Amino acid sequence: MVADGHPFRGALFAGLMITPDGDLSLLEFNVRFGDPETQVLMAVLDGDLAQALAAAARGELRPELLRVSSDHAVCVVLAAGGYPESPRTGDVITGLDAAGQVPGVSVFHAGTALRDGQVVTSGGRVLGVTARAATLSEAHARAYQAAELIQFEGRQFRRDIAARALGFER
Repeated sequence: MVADGHPFRGALFAGLMITPDGDLSLLEFNVRFGDPETQVLMAVLDGDLAQALAAAARGELRPELLRVSSDHAVCVVLAAGGYPESPRTGDVITGLDAAGQVPGVSVFHAGTALRDGQVVTSGGRVLGVTARAATLSEAHARAYQAAELIQFEGRQFRRDIAARALGFER
């Protein structure tokens, strides 16, 4: 892709909305690696991401640097009380170590801070609980298992992530 004579080098994520009738609508383009949508993509990449990014910046990206796994990933965002209008901040977060012990789970910090030796909420999207597994069902179960282990006042999260793909509604 070239814009104004300058080749694009990087990651481009297309955010889509799928209607109940199956129609697609483009909502946005993102290039941030911190977004939950990107966290699930990064979870199923095998290879040296830093090496691939450096090669892309030099215009020398080779397909063999990264491989998309056949595994599945699910990300559940834990949001602060009051999100999105006026997210609460300063609430102590517990259970991070326990959540990180669930097999295949990584917990990504987004709206957190360290105060007096404790991790606290400091924004709307607080954490991204991302699980990787051989099946979508197992990735889903692991992500929600880990999400339930993390506690903070006002914690909220969607309970329908991947429900449609799994054939059920939450």
